[in-house]
Amino acid sequence: MSSNAFTEFKPALLAALEQLGMTSDVGRADLLLAYLQQLQHWNKAYNLTAIRKPEDMLIQHVFDSLAVVPVLRQHRHGRDTLVADMGSGAGLPGIILGICQPDWRIVCVDAVGKKTAFIRQAAGALGLPNVRALHGRIEAMESLQADIVVSRAFASLVDFVEISAHHRADDGVLWAMKGQHPEDEIRQLQATGRWAVVSNTTLQVPQLSAQRCLLELGPKESHDYR
Repeated sequence: MSSNAFTEFKPALLAALEQLGMTSDVGRADLLLAYLQQLQHWNKAYNLTAIRKPEDMLIQHVFDSLAVVPVLRQHRHGRDTLVADMGSGAGLPGIILGICQPDWRIVCVDAVGKKTAFIRQAAGALGLPNVRALHGRIEAMESLQADIVVSRAFASLVDFVEISAHHRADDGVLWAMKGQHPEDEIRQLQATGRWAVVSNTTLQVPQLSAQRCLLELGPKESHDYR
């Protein structure tokens, strides 16, 4: 697909940014579409996603990742931030966060070498010096001391905290992007006696009817679910 074809998605992207309250990010639309083009172009070689049509990638990957940006911005209040995207895959949401927050440092972590290779390639092509890829097993790495540790449809809540929690800074926060509200996973997490869901934000992803939510996780001794 030519680059001209991708510009056809710009009205839909601008409408999505407005719906998400991100009108200040309209200047980043071309960069977001350039990422979409990178994803579509390299998908066959790297097997990054089972979604093949770029119009579906736009909604299910780009819009889905954009939906968490306002929440994370509110949490950090624009401060210098290190984000660790666990099981990043095609750089989702890491690259999207890197585009929207050029003052944040993003580390996209994945155990699959071809996926981190794509993230490096895409970050270079898009001119994102704030995004880097790290290849390896999350649980075996030394702590990244991240302000935000995030995952998108990566693992159960229990597995997420077990393998990723040591990567957060002392005042850092774990965020898990999920589909339908995961009642069973929340009960299993709370049953560990060590972690709890601090907050649950329902995400309204433009043009997507499926349910999405963002869960903030914290040590159980300091938080109760609300």
